[in-house]
Amino acid sequence: MHGFYRVASAVNQTAVANPQKNTLSILSLLNQAYHQNVSVVLFPELTLTGYTASDIFFNQTLLENQNTALKSILKVSENISTIAILGLVLLYENRLYNTAIVIQNGKILGVVPKSYIPNKKEFYEKRHFISGRNIRNRTTYLLGQTIPFGVDLLFCDNQEMTFGIEICEDLWAITPPSNQMSINGANLIFNLSASNELIGKAEYREELVRTQSARCMGAYVYASSGVGESTTDTVFGGHSIIAEYGSTLVQNQRFDMNSNLIIADIDLERMNWQRLSESSYSDEIITEFRPINVKSLVQIKELKRFINPHPFVPSIYQEKEHRCKEIVNIQAYALIKRMSHAGIKKAVIGISGGLDSTLALLSTHKAFQLMNWDSKDIIAITMPGFGTTSRTKSNAIELCEKLNITLRTIDITKLALTEFEAIGHHIDDHSVTYENVQARARTSILMNTANREGGLVIGTGDLSEIALGWSTYNGDHMSMYALNSGIPKTLIKYVIEYFKSNSNITHIIDDILDTPISPELLPHKDDEIVQETESIVGPYELHDFFLYHFIKYGAKPSKILFLANHAFENYSKEEIKKWLKKFLWRFFSQQFKRSCIPDGPKVGSISLSPRADWRMPSDADVKIWMEELEK
Repeated sequence: MHGFYRVASAVNQTAVANPQKNTLSILSLLNQAYHQNVSVVLFPELTLTGYTASDIFFNQTLLENQNTALKSILKVSENISTIAILGLVLLYENRLYNTAIVIQNGKILGVVPKSYIPNKKEFYEKRHFISGRNIRNRTTYLLGQTIPFGVDLLFCDNQEMTFGIEICEDLWAITPPSNQMSINGANLIFNLSASNELIGKAEYREELVRTQSARCMGAYVYASSGVGESTTDTVFGGHSIIAEYGSTLVQNQRFDMNSNLIIADIDLERMNWQRLSESSYSDEIITEFRPINVKSLVQIKELKRFINPHPFVPSIYQEKEHRCKEIVNIQAYALIKRMSHAGIKKAVIGISGGLDSTLALLSTHKAFQLMNWDSKDIIAITMPGFGTTSRTKSNAIELCEKLNITLRTIDITKLALTEFEAIGHHIDDHSVTYENVQARARTSILMNTANREGGLVIGTGDLSEIALGWSTYNGDHMSMYALNSGIPKTLIKYVIEYFKSNSNITHIIDDILDTPISPELLPHKDDEIVQETESIVGPYELHDFFLYHFIKYGAKPSKILFLANHAFENYSKEEIKKWLKKFLWRFFSQQFKRSCIPDGPKVGSISLSPRADWRMPSDADVKIWMEELEK
């Protein structure tokens, strides 16, 4: 389903040195996973025997009993297409190896040995096991099957999924094996572990899994031994974690006395396409791995995953202050550099009382504070026209007064009327010409003022408007430095709220945030806004969602539609599809504006600058994207 795979991390009830008892717990969890449409389920290290069996590993009875238990698992799972990854002690060429065994439909697909064997403090694993990091292109014989054996195995479904396996300490090594696996195409890594609990270790462990998923540009599934392990000297909490590209999707509650299973739907199609745009991935050296094909996997019938409807906005509220401070600093220091380099002392900005000009003004004011520049050298110009309401105008004026900056008011209606007369446009014709004359008049005033004052015109247009081409060419489309060009509309609202900590302007910001988004170019009615942008081009929260998935992951329109239907409950499927069509049409048709936009700082991972992140022909045809959406 659109590249989504359901994976699970299982912690079984462990009975040390009792493979038959462990088998019952394993099969119960495997059945649960299968009936929940899980493609692959992971178990902890040395699942059948327990990790803490110690010198009993040298006993023939335990190993024979383990293999008998494995045989019964294979028999019972013949009709289960869910892949299970279990921990197994393997006797190979008179040596013991700590391994992961991959099974599906009653067959063993491959065995992967542990590369890094810990032998420090509470760990003395070299007493029992040999490192398998040099084992390649080998086979082993087990339960009547000749099986691929080595660290060079990758398991593929010939669609989106390719997974590799590492075991516990492998992840903690300076160069984890998963690095090379990922370079060779693995987008999913499974780690069977037995990680004991110490104060603060759980947090570090989760961070390690999460960051490795980011480094490998894929997903990482981790399962660690539970409380049934021996407590002679250590305690195991049974930590399970599923992470995807730097984010933890789900983790369990440790110290559960019962078996437990966590499940997540991971987007491997997204990971594959993300890798295409990362030069660091394609530059890595490829080594030889053996592909092992798996049989058809269980298909997801319904997505069980949170899809963030506002991907540009931090989902963790506690990060708000830090994230907003970073954004404002990026804007402020970018402006400081530009003005200092050019020897310019003044900033000129059009202020409307709307979201974009408010953020640009606040960030410009921040830059002047950081440099101890005179705030009176910020020249804010409010330019009322035919559609300007007293609400937006008064908010703009009051904000400037509270910030102690220079404020000028220049009414553009006479300029617009003169232009109408010059080009033969009737004042009652409220077409695009009526609107654009006003937008270009404002830009002309700003540019000419900057020339007269020796200032820099600050652009206020945001990333969402740039994506949609929602600007007047050579009007608000143009500036001398586009301060908001890297920030989408949903994030602008979020950042403006950050400035509410200044109680002096809190009430103004609240009203600006509550004001409908509008260019205010059409005549108002009884001092009320009649032209609301989102009723024309569509909700910005939808467009930001479309933009994120279209640019970040190269997602097909049908997948974007699927994700949006899952993420937004406040829109019908028909509404979402209608606005997605609008997004695609505008994104392709308005590239000519993006091809010549002014400089501006990149803030997040997505930018539409033609000089850096997004290069696209202005006459590219949108047809195949529209057709794909309709399929």
